[in-house]
Amino acid sequence: MRVGFGYDSHRFEEGRPLYLGGVLIPDAVGLKGHSDADVLIHAVIDALLGAAAHGDIGSHFPDADPQWKGADSSKLLAAVVDEIHAAGFAVGNVDATVICERPKLRPHVETIRARLAELLQVDVGCVSVKGKTNEKMDDVGAGIGIEVQCVALLLARSANRLTFNLSQ
Repeated sequence: MRVGFGYDSHRFEEGRPLYLGGVLIPDAVGLKGHSDADVLIHAVIDALLGAAAHGDIGSHFPDADPQWKGADSSKLLAAVVDEIHAAGFAVGNVDATVICERPKLRPHVETIRARLAELLQVDVGCVSVKGKTNEKMDDVGAGIGIEVQCVALLLARSANRLTFNLSQ
């Protein structure tokens, strides 16, 4: 088993669509970024790459490279999942916390979980997405942007499931 942590943040930018976890959030201000700025997928990618010790999102998809301009982050995540599988791992689970004052995530959480599960090639029960505010503290609390923290567990591909012996 390998554990990785991912983090990302982006500022809001008028005139852009908002994607979170590969899902278009209607009637919301988007995020500034070189790609589609899907802050949730970016944090998931970093958590997966970290768990595999394969660098970070910037080393795989640098923002100085024009081929990633406006890129669909779902496709980036799919490529990382393929890389994880090629390295002999499978995604065990992902737990992400989206921190923002807006938009409210609750109406979108199940759709986001389903989309991430599809991209990660896992059961939806292996994907947790939680929305939190920052209680009006700091720049995120002031509504300037969104940040995401994520933890991912990778399993050796031969491990079909986790078992725990609680008697030891």
